[in-house]
Amino acid sequence: MKEKNIPIVDCPYGDYMIGDASGKLMNEYGRYPCKISCGVYAFLARGTARATINVTDYEFRQNDVLLLEPGSFLFIRECSEDALVYWVVFGSKFLEKYTVNNRMSLTSLQLHSPKISVNEEQAQVLCSLYDTLLKALNTRPSMLDSEKMVHIFNLLQLSYAKYAHEQDEYLIKPLDRKTEIYQDYCDLVLKHYQEWHHVSQYADAMRITLPHLCSTIKSVGQRTAGDIIIEAILTDAKSQLKITTLQIKEIALNLGFDNVAFFNRFFKSHVGLTPKTYRNS
Repeated sequence: MKEKNIPIVDCPYGDYMIGDASGKLMNEYGRYPCKISCGVYAFLARGTARATINVTDYEFRQNDVLLLEPGSFLFIRECSEDALVYWVVFGSKFLEKYTVNNRMSLTSLQLHSPKISVNEEQAQVLCSLYDTLLKALNTRPSMLDSEKMVHIFNLLQLSYAKYAHEQDEYLIKPLDRKTEIYQDYCDLVLKHYQEWHHVSQYADAMRITLPHLCSTIKSVGQRTAGDIIIEAILTDAKSQLKITTLQIKEIALNLGFDNVAFFNRFFKSHVGLTPKTYRNS
């Protein structure tokens, strides 16, 4: 994947950031897709939100907790005006320096779902935790530093795993073959969507038949294998159109379209606007 084409978001102010945001601010921040190289823990204390994470759409409600690992694609589609989001961001340099040896692997959990729901009592504890972290951060001098934030990182990971394991629908169970195929396919799409536009290319790479791949993806993901490729391409295309100054021809080439006219038709058929109109909207 040519990661230089889609905006990469990291922690802009050192090793970590702690904060809260209103729905209005989140709507301003999340207008366009991006890829994150940091780690994010977020808690929706109030309101609702919709977001696309990697190639899956999610709806968030009050008391939902979100984990985003580095390398995740994120597109915040909409937040309600009354939304309140608490968040902690750990920068890529922090993760590399401080957590490489003690970082808990939650990849399989995040693949199942990057969000979990907590009950009201647990939600109150999380609100208190984030409020305390904000106060500790804003004291002068600050009561937090990178070494202390390692313990906060571990606490958040352990809490996320504990909450998840308390809920049957989020339990990490041995994957059946169909779920393994679905996850492997999604991983491949995120790696190769700029060069492989046909489901048959993924079937060949996975060494399974095209009909079997298509039926498996449909049964597990409730959408077609082709839809997942299209979503990945459109996410990147929309981001490049809004964030970069690249010519539409360059964007088309970046996404594996040799013919800009075909890219224009592809984009309009799925978005309802031409790339130029979308860029200027």
